[in-house]
Amino acid sequence: MLFLALESSCDETAAAVFTDQPRVLSSVVASQTDLHTRFGGVVPEVAARAHLRQLLPVVDEALRQAQVSLRDIGCIAVHHQPGLIGALLISVSAAKMFGVALGVPVVAVNHIAAHIYACQLSAGRPIYPCVGLVVSGGHTALFHCPTPLDLRLLGATRDDAAGEAFDKTAKLLGLGFPGGPRIERAAATGNPHAYRFPRSMLEPADDLDFSFSGLKTAVLYTLHGQNRTTPAELPTGQALADLAASFQQAVVDVLVEKCRRALVQTGERRLAVGGGVSANRALRDGLTAMTQALGVELFIPPLPLCTDNAAMAALAVEQYRAGLFAPPDLDAIAVLG
Repeated sequence: MLFLALESSCDETAAAVFTDQPRVLSSVVASQTDLHTRFGGVVPEVAARAHLRQLLPVVDEALRQAQVSLRDIGCIAVHHQPGLIGALLISVSAAKMFGVALGVPVVAVNHIAAHIYACQLSAGRPIYPCVGLVVSGGHTALFHCPTPLDLRLLGATRDDAAGEAFDKTAKLLGLGFPGGPRIERAAATGNPHAYRFPRSMLEPADDLDFSFSGLKTAVLYTLHGQNRTTPAELPTGQALADLAASFQQAVVDVLVEKCRRALVQTGERRLAVGGGVSANRALRDGLTAMTQALGVELFIPPLPLCTDNAAMAALAVEQYRAGLFAPPDLDAIAVLG
């Protein structure tokens, strides 16, 4: 059986076709980065309008690449939570329309659970039970995952998500949007120990929550002093590289340590990591070293499955097998639930 999946939770319009094995036949993503760069971040209304324009062409291209037609689709999958509510409504509304028009069921997929499932999709073998870390522009959270459909929250960010902190710090450094890849490029030649930025919430020793807003503020004070209105020139050259590298290392240190704690506390022997920030090479290296020291398996998907996409909604295959179908009045949900 074939599934058509839709994704519009933030600023990527995506569609994918996969089988019930699952095997991905196509995955198409239309990025909105250029639309939001001028604003220095994602503007929800701009994102929703772009999804409205792009969704059907993206679906058409996904079907074309898979060499199938809508008549061949036996189930519709859609990410319905969490995300920007106006953006989510575009794909949720389209999914219900396709379901009625084709006379096929709709499966509502949790976007966060799908990021972890992307690790199994790329591994091609079962990875559950595991500890799951989702780290992106909107979310930083740790889960104990006995099964693909059972996520138990262990800890989450109290303020800025890691990706959000990257974006805001990149703006402070004059690097622009999106912040993650731009800080990573700037940090490539930097000294990660040049500045001792805070590693927040490492006490008490069993704490699994996150906080990155203080780190962003520490960068601000380094640039401008305690008086935020004091003018200062933006750093360049080695000074910029050192600041970027030191900030990046502070984020990586916290993420790696919290994952280590979660593995020790749960006793699990697998760590699955998803979300856009998992594309960061320093984070991958840090997690690799930590899991090797613990003798734990590490799963991180290839870059196209780290950022938002519809292929990871292949989690719908697990839900389909369990008979978990969406009701006719399925709605979008902004927060993680």
